[in-house]
Amino acid sequence: MLVEDVMETNIVTCEIDATLRVAVERMLRAHVGSVIVTKEGNPTGIVTETDTLLAGYRTEQPFGEIPVRSAASGSLVTVEPTRTVRSAIQLMREEAIKKLPVVEDLDLVGIVTMTDITRHYGDIVREIHDLERPLGRREWASDGLEE
Repeated sequence: MLVEDVMETNIVTCEIDATLRVAVERMLRAHVGSVIVTKEGNPTGIVTETDTLLAGYRTEQPFGEIPVRSAASGSLVTVEPTRTVRSAIQLMREEAIKKLPVVEDLDLVGIVTMTDITRHYGDIVREIHDLERPLGRREWASDGLEE
């Protein structure tokens, strides 16, 4: 199964010059746990619910006074839509992240999260079982190899 099969294409974004209040409002309206931070339309980072809580706690300021740039991730880890879900999971594990923006030729085309992967868990397991199952007599027969 590929990342494009499980990713979400309704991406919530905010500009890097916005405040955390704007980012939080967008997360709440869209019922998501993160926003992709953009600069002139290009993805440059991500802000998660945890990032916003940490920024508010550390600065002791209202979200409207905290710039998104101060809470956003320093570097953006991404994946291509044609990569396997297994490789995306491995990347998430290596980078200790739960949300992975999907890019194609530098364009943001989606996001895949651990929630998305969990939602498709049954399909992923079925695909693994199908790959592991050897071709039986019926599959050979349907290929026209039997008389």
